[in-house]
Amino acid sequence: MEYEGGEWIIKGLGMRDPKRVRGWREAVKLVEEVGFLPLFSNGIEGFSLEEHAASRYWFSGNRDEDPWEWREIIAADRQVAYGKFFDNKAGFISREWLPVFANCRRLGYDFDARWQDGLATRREKLIMDFYMGEDEEGEVVWKNDEILSTDLKKLAGFGKNGEKNYPGVITSLQMNLYLVITGFRKRKNKKGQEYGMPVSIMFPPEAVWGREAVACCYEESPEASWKKICDRVRELYPGAGEDEVTGLIGRCPAK
Repeated sequence: MEYEGGEWIIKGLGMRDPKRVRGWREAVKLVEEVGFLPLFSNGIEGFSLEEHAASRYWFSGNRDEDPWEWREIIAADRQVAYGKFFDNKAGFISREWLPVFANCRRLGYDFDARWQDGLATRREKLIMDFYMGEDEEGEVVWKNDEILSTDLKKLAGFGKNGEKNYPGVITSLQMNLYLVITGFRKRKNKKGQEYGMPVSIMFPPEAVWGREAVACCYEESPEASWKKICDRVRELYPGAGEDEVTGLIGRCPAK
């Protein structure tokens, strides 16, 4: 999606194009085939859901045809992960590639270990405390209560006269695969009536798929995981430049 002449231009396919993605299930299938996929177009031509879907129905509210609606359905379906994973922007990661990204971005640290080693910020800890608890043996357990992101902001002490940069902290936690978006809900007024735009709901991926499914690549170096991701992009898009790849995936990590 590009901003031209005062309006946003969608880079999509025609309705009759046989290669276009039709519906959210086909979008999930595409993500699983590719391994990971940004939602919107970027510096690598063809590497986005936007460029595989019809441009006509974006932001139309049509649940069958609108990729903006699909992202809500896909997040709630949980077959693949959804969140801000690519240069602080939205995209999808398959279950197969999720632990590779987690190891690369986390440097092999679960959040509690990251905090203990002084690598997590206090603001990140304020948010993650709403998802983490301990069992009788002191092991981390994950809470399963849904919290709207707008409510989480207040409960964690962000906002006016409180902690700053809530969007930035939430995005950082998603980029490092400590949180993923698992659905959207509208807020309710005092009468219980829904209003406004849908608001995201997030969970740690461990709470969704289990720790083993997320941390099973910790045995390899973060650099090796990073190389796997970059090699996959170059395999699918051999014309992609180094700056474009690292711009989306990030530079090689160093533990």
